[in-house]
Amino acid sequence: MKRVEITEEAAKVVQQLKAKHGELIFHQSGGCCDGSAPMIFEKEDMYLDESDILLGEVEGVNFYMNQDQYEYWKHTHLTVDVTKGRGASFSLEIPLGLRFLIHSRLLSEEEASFFNPK
Repeated sequence: MKRVEITEEAAKVVQQLKAKHGELIFHQSGGCCDGSAPMIFEKEDMYLDESDILLGEVEGVNFYMNQDQYEYWKHTHLTVDVTKGRGASFSLEIPLGLRFLIHSRLLSEEEASFFNPK
């Protein structure tokens, strides 16, 4: 069972970015600049601390979210997608004329009890 997944189109972009930049990391932004959006960086360019939560992996790239933001999103399943357009962030896909975005849905009862046990 996965908490975060990726569309086929977004996965192709991640593979392209991995080929160019090497190891990557996704971090769900908390609303600065381009709103709340998944951003992808070279692994060494993203500082993580104990407040960042690993939600899963997509296309071999770890996906993190800050604990404070996670409190708002903990009842959702996330899917990383991509769309044309330029976001206002430093995410690696921006120079390609693309930006990642998140589709979310509420967790099913089974997923909720798995991911958020009481």
